[in-house]
Amino acid sequence: MKKNFYFLLTKSIGTYINLMSYVFPSRAIQIAHGYFSQPRKGKINSTKLPKTLQEATLETIVENENIVQTYIWKGNETIILLIHGWESNSSRWKKLLPHLIQSGSTVIAIDGPGQGLSNGKEFTVPKYAEFIDIVAKKYNPHYMIGHSMGGKTGLYYQYKYKNPTIQKMVILGAPSDFVIILKNFTSLLSLNKRVIQALQHKYTQLLEKNLDQFASKEFVSNMVTKGFLAHDIDGTIVLFQEGKKIAEAWKDVQFEETKGLGHKLHDEELYKKVSTFLFDTKK
Repeated sequence: MKKNFYFLLTKSIGTYINLMSYVFPSRAIQIAHGYFSQPRKGKINSTKLPKTLQEATLETIVENENIVQTYIWKGNETIILLIHGWESNSSRWKKLLPHLIQSGSTVIAIDGPGQGLSNGKEFTVPKYAEFIDIVAKKYNPHYMIGHSMGGKTGLYYQYKYKNPTIQKMVILGAPSDFVIILKNFTSLLSLNKRVIQALQHKYTQLLEKNLDQFASKEFVSNMVTKGFLAHDIDGTIVLFQEGKKIAEAWKDVQFEETKGLGHKLHDEELYKKVSTFLFDTKK
């Protein structure tokens, strides 16, 4: 019943946007962009924080119009930065955190734009990378861990900003090609060619790249940072092929193929491998 309702809702929204594109095309693209870029889940209430985040020290960083929420588990001088994905927040790291804290490291998690306690309405990779840069300039992290769109954003961040303090990156279940993400969205809503072409033009301008080049596989093609990449072969949210594209383009990467973990990739054995990759000096 719930799936049927969701199907009807998305198709109704798509029909509305398609009709709008013939009368008020600019408004149609604005609405479509809103559905594509504005998270509908992931916000949290500062008075009802998840228990995991209550155990951290909260610090809010304000820079220009950006209000970036961070959560800090204080340890030694080794700093790990955590980057969650779409429609999520820093509480998603609940199961990984004990492994990282056990190492003695300082762990810092960031809430992405429009999610958790950070401000903003739109979640885009360039805006998220800007949030990461604000935090990175203050704390100079040595390691970065990103899940899903957080992983893609982390790769884009390192590609664009080339942060020399980042020694290793862990990327979990990240997509590669933006064109596939956009195609999945337009197919979900059954958007017409007018809207699709207008969206493609909008994102070419927004991302300042040809859309086929705005891909994680392109971001890592000349990357010198060491990587650990994990992707589930049965994943349905981000297909395994996306992870494989990244692995094949990244020269210095350890690629872990998992089975049965799904997109979230919560697994004790996997987390042990992540810890070994990060903290074993021979890696």
